[in-house]
Amino acid sequence: MATLSVKPGQRFTVPDWHTNANLISTNAERQRSASHQIRQEARVLRNETNNQTHWDEHDNRTRLAERIDSVNRWKETLDKCLTDTDTEIDALIKMKEAAERALQAKNLPLDVAIECLTLRESRRAIDVVKDPVEDELHKEVEVIDGAKRDLQQKVSEAFEQLCLLQEARQQLNFDHRGKMEALEIDRVCSSLNVNSPNISFKVNPTRVPVGSTTPQQWDQYSQYNKDRAEAEMKASTELREAIALTIAQTNNELEAQRVATEFALRKRIREFEKAYDELKWQEKNTLEEIAEMEEDIRRLEEDLRKKMWDLKLAHTRLETRTYRPNMELCRDQVQYGLTDEVHQLEGTIAALKQKLAQSQDALDALYKHLYRIQTDMSYKANSLLLDNKCMDSRRKLTVPAEKFVPEIDTFNRTTNRTLSPLKSRQLELA
Repeated sequence: MATLSVKPGQRFTVPDWHTNANLISTNAERQRSASHQIRQEARVLRNETNNQTHWDEHDNRTRLAERIDSVNRWKETLDKCLTDTDTEIDALIKMKEAAERALQAKNLPLDVAIECLTLRESRRAIDVVKDPVEDELHKEVEVIDGAKRDLQQKVSEAFEQLCLLQEARQQLNFDHRGKMEALEIDRVCSSLNVNSPNISFKVNPTRVPVGSTTPQQWDQYSQYNKDRAEAEMKASTELREAIALTIAQTNNELEAQRVATEFALRKRIREFEKAYDELKWQEKNTLEEIAEMEEDIRRLEEDLRKKMWDLKLAHTRLETRTYRPNMELCRDQVQYGLTDEVHQLEGTIAALKQKLAQSQDALDALYKHLYRIQTDMSYKANSLLLDNKCMDSRRKLTVPAEKFVPEIDTFNRTTNRTLSPLKSRQLELA
């Protein structure tokens, strides 16, 4: 009889089979429910995260745009401040150069004043006086020295202010370059998106870089640089005004002193000319008196010689009459007359000799005084020449250098006009 083979292993009951089927169905439904729940949550999460990411990126793009605007406003402010600073630096440089030119221009008046003082040291004898011209020239030297000190001080102040302006400009420029670089970086960041080819993960991107500042510090830094530059520009403007005022004041003071000095010189020259004319008139009269005195002395000598011959005649007559013989040797009227004549002639001769001696003394005194007059005339001529040279030299203060021609013959022309009678003598004396 044939046998049925049986598969080895555990055998389940029908209830077990039904239970297993129900368990699988129940688990499937539970897994599907859990999966559905997870899917719904994932959808919600995706929506929320997408929205959050979108708005975060939008907000940060907006913040970037606002930051770019803020930085750009400061950049434009710094641009204007830099332009104003450069303008002020150029203006201060020009004013400083003007002060330096004014300072350099004071060398010529100083040289002229010293030249005039040196020339006037060549005056001789009584003409070496401390007159108003010398006082004005010394005052002119003092005014020029004071003007040079004031201008030199302003030049030094301008140099120091230029250094401060340059320092402020460097700080502005440094800040400006930083703003330019920040703008470039933020604009690059604003232009990036998820499709940009150069985006990637970075190591610890949320770190706080060393040297980071707060927005308040950032704003205060630029504000300080702007305020400092404006303060230096204000100080520079005030300094430029002070320099312009100093230049004008020194020029006015120097011009007023130049006018006063030249007025004193012209007045002194007139005094010398008047004194010279007076001496010339005295010389002319003295020469005429000398000529008359010499003529009178000649006549006195001639009369004295004649009186000597008359005395010789009277002596000879008296002596000859002593040889009358005997009773003829009479003291007659002739004898008395001749004797009286001799006494009269001797008295006349003595008076003539005395007058001749007085005339000689007077003539010597006239010659001595004439020498003194002529010597003083030479002094006056020399002083007049020196002061005219001073006036000629001072023309350099009002005549442009390229047009200045020394009037060398000015005094000679004056001499030809006013001193012609004594020209040769004065040329020798001078």
